[in-house]
Order: sequence, then C-alpha cells, then structure tokens
Amino acid sequence: MPDQPIYLDHAATTPVRPEVLNAMQPYFSERFGNPSSIYSLAQEARDAIAESRERVAAVLNCRTSEVVFTGNGTESNNTAIKGLAAAMKDRGRHIVTSAIEHHAVLHPAEQLEKDGFEVTVLPVDEHGRVDLEAAADAVRADTVLVSIMLANNEVGTTQDVAQISRLVKERSAELGGELKVHTDAAQAAGKMSLDTKALGVDLLSLTGHKIYAPKGVGVLFVKRGMPLEPLLSGGGQERQRRSGTENVPYIVAMGAALELAETEREEFVTRTAGLRDMIESGIIEQLPDTKVNGHREHRLPNISNLSFTGVQGEPVLLGLDFKEIAASSGSACSSASVEPSHVLMAMGLSEEMAVGSVRISLGRESTEAEARETVEAIPEVVQRLRQM
Repeated sequence: MPDQPIYLDHAATTPVRPEVLNAMQPYFSERFGNPSSIYSLAQEARDAIAESRERVAAVLNCRTSEVVFTGNGTESNNTAIKGLAAAMKDRGRHIVTSAIEHHAVLHPAEQLEKDGFEVTVLPVDEHGRVDLEAAADAVRADTVLVSIMLANNEVGTTQDVAQISRLVKERSAELGGELKVHTDAAQAAGKMSLDTKALGVDLLSLTGHKIYAPKGVGVLFVKRGMPLEPLLSGGGQERQRRSGTENVPYIVAMGAALELAETEREEFVTRTAGLRDMIESGIIEQLPDTKVNGHREHRLPNISNLSFTGVQGEPVLLGLDFKEIAASSGSACSSASVEPSHVLMAMGLSEEMAVGSVRISLGRESTEAEARETVEAIPEVVQRLRQM
C-alpha cells in the first residue's frame, strides 16, 4: 500500500492550498471587520474584497462591477437561472438547457416549470456534446435563457459555448427575442479560458472548492446591464445582487485561488493530461473491454470516466478504498438502490454500463507514481469482482 492515500477525486473537491490558506487567515482574526462599517478595521476588509474582485475580474476579462461573490456554485447557478427568469418573465417564459447539466442547473429549471416556465432539454451525442444547430433550433421568440455548461463534471466533455452563444443569440434576434446565455464553469476553472467576452456569455458560475479554495464561496459573473432579481434580500451587498455580510476570508481565498489556477493553467493542463492518458492506456491494456466515456478530444485534461462490463462502480470504489485510493462513481448511491448517472444515460450508455463506471479526476499534486499505482490497482479490483 502507498504511504499516503492516493486522492483521485479532485472533480468533487480539492484541499485548500497553503498559499490560499495563508492569504485568508488574517481575515479570521486581526482583520475581522465588517465591510459595511466605516472605521479603519472595516476599510481593511473592504479593501481585501476589492482586491479579490480585481483578481477575479482579470481572469474573467470583465469589469469588477460584474463580479458577484456568492456562497457556492449552486447559489451562483440558482441566482443566474431563477434571477434571470424572474427579471425577464414578462418578455418570455422559455428556457433551454442540456441533459447533462449539473443538478444545480437542472433542478432550478424544474422548479421554474412549476411556476409556468417551459424548459427545453437538449440531448447530447454519445460523447456528451450538444449539437450546435439543435441548440439554435430550440430557440423561440419567448426564449429568455440558454444555460449550457462549459465542462461536464462526470465525463469531462467540454462544450463550444462561444459558438452556441453566437448561434442562439443570432436566432433569437431573427425571431425578435432577447435571450441571455449562462454557463456553469465550475469544472473549467484552471483548465480552460474563462474569458467571458470570448465565450459570449452574460452569466457565468464558479465555485471555490474545485480550485483549492475552501468550500463555501462562489462567483457569479453578471454582465453589465443584465436584468437579475436577487435570491436573497437584505442589506443590499454586492450591488443589491446578493445580500448578506460578506464572508471576507473566503472571498480573499477565492481571488487568490482563481488567480493561481489561471497562472498555472497551461502547466496543469499539460501535466494532468499526460497522467490521465497514462492511466487510461495502462488500464485498457489490461482490461481491453474498458469503455472511456466522453469525448476523446474535447474534454478536460484531468478527468477520466471509465466503464467496466460485469461490475458496478460502487464495489470497485470500495476495493480501491481498501487500497487507499479515493475515486468516485458515475452513479448516485442511496441506501436502497444505485441509480445510473443521468449524464451517462443521456449519452446513450446502457444502465449496466452506466452503473459500472468510475471517475478518476487528477489534481495539481497528482504524481506519476500515483498514476502507476492506479494502473495496477484498478484492473486487479475489477478482475477480482468479475471472478466473484
């Protein structure tokens, strides 16, 4: 067994990196002021938020006034979808999204259906990609929002959000409508460009704990002039878009982590893609019937989703855990049943293959030695389960 556990679930969450922890620590104690107060201690907190906002804006290529700090990625998605829908309901009540979105997008859309909105859920191909023309064809005169994720959290497949945004807005203009585009970019941070101008989006969601900041902080980019009803009412913080006393240390952490992730992005992409490919080829060499789920080209560098015939993902994960390797499954497990991943089912996998999937997601601290250990461990666990 390895001396330290091998962590292969960075798409789920990441540890707080030392530089981020050091940046946030003073704001728990000696710089603890409420940013809404007027004395110098409060000014220190306001200055820290302003600096973090500048860091985020630089990565997103946007105005600082367009950066809204939230409590997490789910809040960012809910604010974008529900807030936009509430603000534009008199112009239209139709929303377009995709079948492989995170539940933090799908569930708010389902809630809006109960309030009289119509939701078109776009299918994806066997690789998890949205058809560009299908996205444009789904637009109606009363479409107010198109929400397509930048990168999928389960299989790593990326979408051409810039092209989708261009096509759906052109179609909306032809029909006399006025739609906005949102993208959930939580998994893309530190792996893809988040240039909001190049992406052509009006709203973009991020979360801190995918990029080595703590759990409990997120970002929502809101393009200038965007109609948006806040989810939370109160003191009017964040330019009336997200009330609540600002979580200063976590906001500082978010700015520091996102800046570091962007600075290191090219090196991270190159290194983790190499490790991912090593793991995939090594496993397939021993288990040739392994299926790699997701697009082989348009995908994140650090995620690999593998399906193994004849076994379920959960027992594989337990076997890996015994070997002190932490990965995740493409299935949502409850005490009563194992449900296949909605993402894999939308991609056309059989239920058997969907519940037999395992997701490996690498991070900045992942090593070649860990990749070799993983290549040895997974085939051993799968073959033992098949014999049983």
